[in-house]
Amino acid sequence: MQTLTGVGVCAGRVIGELVSMPEPVSEPAAGLTLQDEEPEAAVARLQTAAAAVKAELKRRAEVAVEKDAADVLKSTALMAGDKALLKNAAKLITGKGLAPERALWEAASDYADQMRALGGYMAERAADIEDVRARLVCQLRGLPMPGVPQRDVPFVLTAEDLAPADTATLDPEMVLALVTSGGGPQSHTAILARNLGLPAVVAARGVEALADGTSVFVDGATGEIRTEPGEDEQELVEAWVRSAAARSAFDGRGVLSDGTEVPLLANVGTPEDARTAAAAGAQGVGLLRTEFCFLGRDKEPSVEEQVEQYTAILEAFPGKKVVVRTLDAGADKPLPFLTDTAEPNPALGVRGYRTDRSVPGVLARQLEAIALAEKATDAQVWVMAPMIATTSEARDFAAMAAAAGLRVPGVMVETPSAAVTADQILRHVEFVSLGTNDLTQYTMAADRMMGSLAELNNPWQPAVLRMIRYTVEGARRAESEGAGPRNVGVCGEAAADPALAVVLVGLGVHTLSMSPRGLAAVAAVLRSVDLATAQALAEVAIEQPSAEEAAAAVRAQLGVLAELGL
Repeated sequence: MQTLTGVGVCAGRVIGELVSMPEPVSEPAAGLTLQDEEPEAAVARLQTAAAAVKAELKRRAEVAVEKDAADVLKSTALMAGDKALLKNAAKLITGKGLAPERALWEAASDYADQMRALGGYMAERAADIEDVRARLVCQLRGLPMPGVPQRDVPFVLTAEDLAPADTATLDPEMVLALVTSGGGPQSHTAILARNLGLPAVVAARGVEALADGTSVFVDGATGEIRTEPGEDEQELVEAWVRSAAARSAFDGRGVLSDGTEVPLLANVGTPEDARTAAAAGAQGVGLLRTEFCFLGRDKEPSVEEQVEQYTAILEAFPGKKVVVRTLDAGADKPLPFLTDTAEPNPALGVRGYRTDRSVPGVLARQLEAIALAEKATDAQVWVMAPMIATTSEARDFAAMAAAAGLRVPGVMVETPSAAVTADQILRHVEFVSLGTNDLTQYTMAADRMMGSLAELNNPWQPAVLRMIRYTVEGARRAESEGAGPRNVGVCGEAAADPALAVVLVGLGVHTLSMSPRGLAAVAAVLRSVDLATAQALAEVAIEQPSAEEAAAAVRAQLGVLAELGL
């Protein structure tokens, strides 16, 4: 038996045969030129191919079950019809006489290289461009589109990483689990695996050396992959199946064994998400991502359009708290009317709240729309700004929220500076929400999209846990100085890890927000501990020298995890 270890991003245990994604489309020969085809005809053929690929991706987006999958396909479809890309390829056809597939390959490769040179989030888009490049070349050659292999029996899919259009269209009835040698905890693979509830492991180095047909055991919680599974592994899988009912039972109340209330909220990004979260029993919304109103548009949506969309979400939670995050544009979410895609390091650039400096007015209009939506519903609206780094930014945002008529302002804690000055920030706002994905990235100085840095981009890192403790202690200081009750929540992926949820509560976090799929498992584990135990486990974790040791030390003392197959 061989054991490989990656980063588990979605819990689940399965046994199945490995099936690899097919080899990438081969590069057209360098210097491949037109033969008996006129340049104008070749350009027309390229444009026809692009239109066909774009139409097919849009069609698949329309029938995609998952909203995130549909969004990925729509984004990829837009890239397939990118005018600048096609124009540059056409120039190579008419100017150098290149065959359309070679011209497209060179134009797309240059574009991808430019994205990689920018680093950070923009570098992640290079893979998207190369996916479109492969699809266009296949269309020009009359070959089948690249994609997930088709099999008669369910299998474990493995790859270096999966292109957005692949992860968006895989069939969860046939794919038992996802294992990639690259990617990170925030890659397309990881995000869509969580949404689909598929066991998944990323950054599993060495998996690419395993032959197709190899029988493997995959544990999406621990990140383990074992070859030649035997009776022990089969028992682990059966235990996971037996505990399904306990993992899926959520009575709509987050509480510890001693009665301490820990409201469990949902992260949502569309009206459909909100309805799903409400049906799952979420006690409210801890993160409403408002980007869905803005992405894929050439200009800012009107106040009226925004009001309609926000109202549809708020209506799903009458009488309950809904935390609305204002537009988090920039980095991996560029908007043509708001952000500069030429920034050398977008992750550290003008994003989130900072966009109000460069394009004032967009935020004020969004706050107006949020306030109008609140008036039209019975939801309890809290509003927060992303990417806050200073006390003055928090103070200014609170003033903007008040001017719009919003009564409960807050901010995201995603930067170390916000964590260590939380006491000052919370003199001006009523709550903070820890975005552990970015907080981990910035604390560890590790791009969260890079699979090679996945071990650093782990919210179990003791340094990140200390940042969370600083934030909670800051809230307590603000309260002791007369600021009034101050709420500290977590809305990053850390909240969905049942073991880490215990640690977060032990550190003093008041509320946890996650994908609706994670609510039941987190609730079940929280019910097994009292506050004193959670506090003791938090101290155990924070004193460990590494993320791996912190997780192992806590998991070893939470016997309920084994009972639930987590």
